[in-house]
Amino acid sequence: MLCAVCVGRTALEPGPRTLTLLTAAGVVALLGLVHDLRPLRARPQLVVEAAAAIAVVYGSGLTPLSGALAVLWIVLVTHAFGGLDHADGAAGLVGVVTAIGLALGAAAAGLAGLALVLSVLAASVGGFLVHNWQPARIHLGTCGARFLGFLLASAAILVHVGHPALPSVAALFALTAVVSADVVLALLARLSRRRAGRPLPPVGADHIAYRLRRVGLTAQGTAVVLAVFAVAGTLTGLLVHRGTLGPAAVLPLAGVLLLAVGGLLAVRVYGAGASPRTSRTRAPGAGGGAPPLPPSPPGRVAAPRSARSAPRASGVRLPLPGHGFRRRADDVPPQSAADLARG
Repeated sequence: MLCAVCVGRTALEPGPRTLTLLTAAGVVALLGLVHDLRPLRARPQLVVEAAAAIAVVYGSGLTPLSGALAVLWIVLVTHAFGGLDHADGAAGLVGVVTAIGLALGAAAAGLAGLALVLSVLAASVGGFLVHNWQPARIHLGTCGARFLGFLLASAAILVHVGHPALPSVAALFALTAVVSADVVLALLARLSRRRAGRPLPPVGADHIAYRLRRVGLTAQGTAVVLAVFAVAGTLTGLLVHRGTLGPAAVLPLAGVLLLAVGGLLAVRVYGAGASPRTSRTRAPGAGGGAPPLPPSPPGRVAAPRSARSAPRASGVRLPLPGHGFRRRADDVPPQSAADLARG
């Protein structure tokens, strides 16, 4: 994917901002590759990604406040694309749709070099999607997902530089509606579990793709549903960017996504067959309950027996090292059978 975008860069010499964008995206991809090979802590990753985003935003003409918000938004979208890579084909389809929409917007704004880079990106992700469709043979990993997210988020900022603030914010939200909904869902699910004093599940369980699979969609159906929302958001964002629609046009899309997030929050991703009331009154191992789990070796956390034995949904990888918002094993509280039943 990265090689294909570089080929596109040489076919038509881009402006200095596009060249800076490609260099910064390459740094983020290299960081992701290092993280795939040897997981890094969150702080150095955020520092490098923020520095890359600052390099893209610097000199774009944004005010200091707008530039700071743009950097924060780029870093957020960069990480958000990792959440979509938990399901076969989801990140690829959403990436292709978003890249095509941004390429059209860049071409309309006279940014020929950026439009070419985004077109090559869409083509390369489309080729990758052939092998990432369920059953997938390859995956983006942290390297590919963050490169894709960073390049799309930064390109969206560059396309909207110089336009009125409110329509630009509305268009940026619409263009990233799917990943925004995924982030909101994951954050709300984790906050809910923390407030209830329940242990955090593996990372992928809080993301939208896994919850759609729990509702009953196939792996292909999950990817198509997310792509449909991406198409709706991309079209809305382009029309708002061109002035055909007003900023209020994104409100129906936001309302539908909020309803979807609320509904998916009610989906129980673990312990669906357990009775919370019964699990609180029984001692572990009494009356047919599960016996206590053996102690874990230092530095490791034993997975709950029901989670180890439960069949995994086809087309969903839960979890993969280095994907999405990764937690270290020593950050995860020990889980017991009673904890699992309450989840």
